[in-house]
Amino acid sequence: MSFTTIAQATPRLHRSELAVPGSNPGLFEKAARSAADVIFLDLEDAVAPDDKAQARKNIIQALHDVDWGQKTMMIRINGLDTHYMYRDVVDIVETCPRLDMILIPKVGVPQDVYALDMLVTQIEQATGRTRRIGFEVLIETALGMANVEAIAQASPRLEAMSFGVADYAASTRARTTVIGGVNKDSGVLTDKDAAGRREYYWTDPWHAAQTRMLVACRAYGLRPVDGPFGDFGDPEGYIAAANRAAVLGYEGKWAIHPTQIELANQVFTPSEAEITKARRIMEAMEQAAREGRGAVSLDGRLIDIASIRMAEGLLAKARQMGLAS
Repeated sequence: MSFTTIAQATPRLHRSELAVPGSNPGLFEKAARSAADVIFLDLEDAVAPDDKAQARKNIIQALHDVDWGQKTMMIRINGLDTHYMYRDVVDIVETCPRLDMILIPKVGVPQDVYALDMLVTQIEQATGRTRRIGFEVLIETALGMANVEAIAQASPRLEAMSFGVADYAASTRARTTVIGGVNKDSGVLTDKDAAGRREYYWTDPWHAAQTRMLVACRAYGLRPVDGPFGDFGDPEGYIAAANRAAVLGYEGKWAIHPTQIELANQVFTPSEAEITKARRIMEAMEQAAREGRGAVSLDGRLIDIASIRMAEGLLAKARQMGLAS
C-alpha cells in the first residue's frame, strides 16, 4: 500500500566509517582516538588467511580493553562461503558486549542475511544478551545489486548498506582505475556547434548502482553508506566522490585511511539550514497537537509522518554531533 510506513533504522551517526585491519592491533588505539563515527575491525579482505585466527583474538581483546568512547563498533566478518565465518561470529558475539554491529560482506541474496540472523539470535538467547546486534550489508556483487530490494527487507537487524565499489567493479567487469574514482572513458560528447566543435564531459560510472542501492535503503528505512575511495593521497578526489554520494542522499562514506575521516565528517554533517528545517517541522507538529489539529502544515505544505520521522532522526543525529539541543 502506498501509505505504508516503514520503521527507520536506529539513528546512529554514520558520516565516517573507518576500516581497521584486525591483524594490526597497533592501529586500534589510534582508531579509538579518531573522529570516526563508526569503526569496523576487519577480519576479511585486509587479513591474510594465515592471520585470521590471530586477528580474531586481537579484536576480542581490543573490544574488552580499548576505550572506544561513544563510537559504533562493528566487525567485518569473513564471507558466508568461507570456513572462517562461523568462528568470527560465535567467538566475538559470545564474549564481546561492546560490539554493536556486524558488517556482512558480499551479500548476494536475502537468505545470506537470514542465515546470519539465525546464528546471532541463538547466541544472544544463549548468552542472555539484551542489546541486539545490528547488521550492515555490503552490496558489492552483481547478484547483490540484482537482489538489493529483497536484501533490504531480509532482517529487522538490518540498519545500513554499503556500496562496495571495488568488488562490484570486478563482479560487473567494469573498467576502473582508482577504487571509487571515475574513468576518463566514461563520458558524453555534445552535438557539434556552428563551428563543428564538440565538448566532452566525464560522467560517473557508479551513479546507477549507487542510486539503486540508495532507493532500496530509503524505501525500507536503512542508512545508505558509500564505500571506499582508494587513493588516500587525493583528498580532492575523495571529497568529490563523497559529494556525489551526499547529493544522492547517502549518509556517510568509508575511510580507509585516517586522513579521510575528517573529510567524510565535513561532507556528511547536516547543514544549519537542514537542522533548522527539521526543528521547524517538529515545532509545527507540537503546535498542531496543542491546538487539537489533526493536520500538520509548514510553509503552506502538509507534513506527512515520513517527514516527521526523518526530522526526528536528523535532530537525534545533530544532538549527537552537538549541533542541536
